[in-house]
Amino acid sequence: MQSSNDRAHEAGDGPGSSAEHANDHGTPARAARHEDPWSPAPEPGWGEPDGTEAPVSAVPPPRGQERAAAARDAREVYAEVQRSAAFQEVRGRYRRFVVPGVAVFLGWYVAYVVAATTAPGLMARPVAGVVNVGMLAGLGQFLTTFLFAWAYSRHARLRRDRAALELRWDTQELAREARGGAL
Repeated sequence: MQSSNDRAHEAGDGPGSSAEHANDHGTPARAARHEDPWSPAPEPGWGEPDGTEAPVSAVPPPRGQERAAAARDAREVYAEVQRSAAFQEVRGRYRRFVVPGVAVFLGWYVAYVVAATTAPGLMARPVAGVVNVGMLAGLGQFLTTFLFAWAYSRHARLRRDRAALELRWDTQELAREARGGAL
């Protein structure tokens, strides 16, 4: 039986054949691996010829040593950034907006729920036609949700985003320096 590349199939060349034949489409397996855009690039020093055409067998550093040092350095960088005045200012601006905003919003929601359960006569009072106080208060919940989201995004854009972005760049620069400029 002939295959699409005009090579005869041997016995056992079916779905259960070896991986050697599965990737063989007329080109050497080594060349196909390097030309395949979906195949990850080999790590430097792993199986690459060193000029003598013999594969190099590099021994990686023990697991965890480099990662532990990098993690320790990263922890130190982030701890330093967290102690900085710029970070404290960004967090303070966030808290000064969010804490009162959430308190007002939750207070308004609890007042709506309490009024709906304890004062059904008030909530059923008609305002215009079939629209009653309960319906207006429920729609007010949606309105205040969107207003709070808009106010939050505006506050973030005007008072925190620029400082947070500068802080992020500084943090990345410190992390790069801690890793020895590896990025």
